[in-house]
Parts: sequence; structure tokens; C-alpha cells
Amino acid sequence: MSLGRLSFLVLIIIASSACTIYGGSDVDFQVINNSPTTKGGVRFMHEVGLNYTRYKMAVASQFIWQNIFHQYKPCDRRNYQQVKPFINVFNASKVAYTDSSEIYFSANYLEKCPTRYLRREFTGIMYREMARVWQWNGDGQANPGLVDGIANYVRMKANLAPVGQSTKPRCGGRWDQGGDVTARFLDYCDSMRKGFVADLNMKMKYSYSDNYFQQLLGKSVNQVWRQYKKKYNRG
Repeated sequence: MSLGRLSFLVLIIIASSACTIYGGSDVDFQVINNSPTTKGGVRFMHEVGLNYTRYKMAVASQFIWQNIFHQYKPCDRRNYQQVKPFINVFNASKVAYTDSSEIYFSANYLEKCPTRYLRREFTGIMYREMARVWQWNGDGQANPGLVDGIANYVRMKANLAPVGQSTKPRCGGRWDQGGDVTARFLDYCDSMRKGFVADLNMKMKYSYSDNYFQQLLGKSVNQVWRQYKKKYNRG
């Protein structure tokens, strides 16, 4: 095969891969920096960038659909045609939050984040917030701590947990405490039933009940929580 022919085939493969990542989902990913003159907004443009953000939104979506929620068919997913992250100045202490298909990142936080891991931290937050975009929430009935835990579970499974965060199970005070406490509890549930988080998310499409744990694991959520705490004996 000639070098020219080989180069042409390589270009086709690259183009096909890009189509799979960007176009295959039929979702338009846009990024809007509403704080371009702030220190955080400037750092975002220089150290993260618009193209990188769009690319990671597409990759995160595929990871969530395929690896976490097992939503191989578009009809199983939330029907958003467009997802937009905004870089805004917050008065509150939030790092980021999501409202339907819109994600809001704090320019204040980006300003203060150490340079050595700004892009990695931003990517981890992006995975968590993209999970919030795509996850089901029981039509608003699901426990907020569980919803938050699933989003953090996605970030954890992508190996993008916050720098310095313990990799060991944390029992905390409640199973629905949220954050990495609930994320690691869900990981334990998934060890009891492979694909548990995907099955739980699917059940949460139209409604929510703690009884879903009983249906999927054969034990109540409180029984599983006690079992988890006994195994790891951590606060």
C-alpha cells in the first residue's frame, strides 16, 4: 500500500472517530464565557479552552451513556438537543451547578484553583455536571443526596475525583449524604450487583422509591448501608 493511500485511510479513521464523538450523539455542545475579563475567565480561556471543553463534554456524555448508565439507545436518554456550560461569576460559594441542560461554572473558583491541576479539576467537575444533565431524577422525586451521589460516582469512575480526596470507602452519617460518601456507597452496591447504578438510574426515569434498592439488591437500603458500615467501619 502506498504512503499516500495509507495517509488517506488514516484521515478517514480520524474523521470517523471525531464524528462518533462529536456528531454521533446529535447533541450540540456550546461553551459560553460570560466572564472573559475576570481572572477566572481569563484562566479558563488560556488554561482550559473552548475546544477542550466541547471535546470533553462529548467524551463525558459517551462515557456516561455507555459505561455508567448503559443507555445504548437514544430513546433511553434524556432528550436534550443542546448542552451549554457558562463561565459565570458567583456570589455564592458553589463551584458549579446544573439547571436542566445548562451548566454554570464559577469563575471565582477557576481563579483560585492551583495551576498544576486546573484542567484536571475542571474536567472532573465537567464529568460530574454532565452526569447531572443526563441522569434521571425520578421526575423530581429522588432524594437530592442520592442524585448528587450518582453524579459524584460518575466522576469517581472516570478517575477524576478531586486531588487529595481519599480513595477509601467513607461511611459518613447517612447513605444519602451526597458527595463521595454516597458515591462510594453506590460503588459498593454495584459490587453486589453489576450494573446496579445503571439499573437504578433507569428505574428513576419516571419516579423514585427507596424500595428500588430492595428490588435490585434483595435488601432494603438501610440494611445494605449497615452492611457497608460494618465492612469498612469508617466514619
